[in-house]
Amino acid sequence: MASPATPQTVRPLDTLAFHVTGPPPLTRVVEDHLGRLGARRRHAATDERGTTPADEALTVLTGDGLAPVTARTRWGPPGSGLVDEATVQAATGVMGVHGRREGAPRGLAADYLATATGVLTVQGLLADLIGRARGGGSSGTLTTSADRAGLLVVSQYLAAAGADEAEAAELTPGGPPFTSADGVTFELETLDPGAWAAFWRALGAPAAAIRDGWRPFQFRYATACAPFPAALHVVTLAHPMERLRRAAALSGAQVCPLRTLAERAGEDDGADPWALRLLGPGRVSPRTTETARPAAGRPLTGLTVLEAGRRIQAPLAAHLLGLLGAEVIRIEPPGGDPLRGMPPACSGVSARWLALNRGKEAVEIDITSERERGRLRELAAGADVFLHNWAPGKAAALGLDAEDLAAVNPALVHAYTSGWADRIEDAPLGTDFMVQARTGTGEAVRPAGEPPAPSLMTLLDVLGGLLGAEAVLAGLLLRERTGRGVRVDSSLLGAADTLTRPALDRARRGHDPRRPRGFRHPSRTAEGWVAATDACAPAAAAYDLTELSTREALEQLDRHGLAATRVTTDLNELHHDPRLSGPIGRDAHGAPAVPDPWSHA
Repeated sequence: MASPATPQTVRPLDTLAFHVTGPPPLTRVVEDHLGRLGARRRHAATDERGTTPADEALTVLTGDGLAPVTARTRWGPPGSGLVDEATVQAATGVMGVHGRREGAPRGLAADYLATATGVLTVQGLLADLIGRARGGGSSGTLTTSADRAGLLVVSQYLAAAGADEAEAAELTPGGPPFTSADGVTFELETLDPGAWAAFWRALGAPAAAIRDGWRPFQFRYATACAPFPAALHVVTLAHPMERLRRAAALSGAQVCPLRTLAERAGEDDGADPWALRLLGPGRVSPRTTETARPAAGRPLTGLTVLEAGRRIQAPLAAHLLGLLGAEVIRIEPPGGDPLRGMPPACSGVSARWLALNRGKEAVEIDITSERERGRLRELAAGADVFLHNWAPGKAAALGLDAEDLAAVNPALVHAYTSGWADRIEDAPLGTDFMVQARTGTGEAVRPAGEPPAPSLMTLLDVLGGLLGAEAVLAGLLLRERTGRGVRVDSSLLGAADTLTRPALDRARRGHDPRRPRGFRHPSRTAEGWVAATDACAPAAAAYDLTELSTREALEQLDRHGLAATRVTTDLNELHHDPRLSGPIGRDAHGAPAVPDPWSHA
């Protein structure tokens, strides 16, 4: 439900209306976000509803004298067998990566790819409106598919699999969360090896386990598994939660017990996943260039994005803006981003880093120096967007917050992608796995019968990056409408709430918020795995397929009227998978490059 607007609120779509038809998983986020951005819902006419296949969604924006803006959202190419969340998770490698902690593919019980695809659809609609407002024409019907969203989600893991060298860490089972002596399941987080060692020493862990555990723990963001010594789990089982909290406080590490969906539902305020705030007293003119007129399919051509981001969330947001035509300039520390050297590499550059940062220009600036910050302000004066994910309060402390940069560029869109958006008291570190733990996401992604555990895929960093790009596009459109600069804020918390909203709604109604036992649990064959559609899975589970080849298993299920598809466990197979709607290419370094998430017809 869209949050009500106050009389002073101006939202980017509040002069438009929309209608959406199609499967609820594909329409949920689109309807919700368009409403939150100000568009009014109208019901589709009968002839409009009849033009869309049953497994696709159609969204049409109208009003304000515009020709209709149309988007199709689908699971995968027609005839591919990708017809719902389960089959797309299986085909794109999401099940394989999510299951690395357990050593076998597992489906996410939450509708993760449908959620990501919905956000990408809204991005495409906003970008089309921005292109029109900037003098470009319509690029035709926008199409967004869940299979391309899935490839984007696994792009870092795919890049690592296709690198010139082997993975730096073992891809073997293992990892958090941990459990205390009094039965509390919790996540541990620190980015400091000294704090890691101090925490475990305070608990009496063996020195060898402490030493051998740090590297896989540190690399779990990149590999989706953490095969550290089992002795570390044994250590936490020997201490009550209060003792573990004290050890964390003394060492500088942090612990966060896993919250339930019911607990999160009780505190959830239904806030928007992003916030937009106009800056300045009145209308100003956005920066213009000779190349400002957008090209077909690239509506941000001529716009410049300054990105001061690290890890995934902000770099991915900027990467998406670059795919839409913006020039992206990365602000990196002296010596360059250290993650450029993170193994495995392609032509000497980190394959994972390339997945999010290929094609960006880099400028090295020491933000601890006032003189160097002056250089950044000069760059901001000629930019359209400044995007960062610094620690809370850092931008203000450096004199680089929204109001500071508005003084040199009143038309700037200042975007902050954070962990918590200052919405949670006593929040732990705003990292992916801590936010999953604190928000009940660890329960939402596992079906009943499995212990709650955050996925070791970077679910919220990726979805947070998608929301960050969506927020920037909303800010750019609001700037076009009002002539004023805009501050936009998005967060991993907003990503968690967007993903878990259906489960939170079930919890608020007093229902079990988790999916049933065995939900999206693929079936083993003689040499691989198959996953049935959500509708067919309960019946498919009754068949023993372990002595059949994957092809034979699919044929047997098909003879019984049960739809299923092969589960991708080797990501390199994605390069030649006929089920997918776009080819996986190679960039200038030879690293795998997934297709853009949008296409136009």
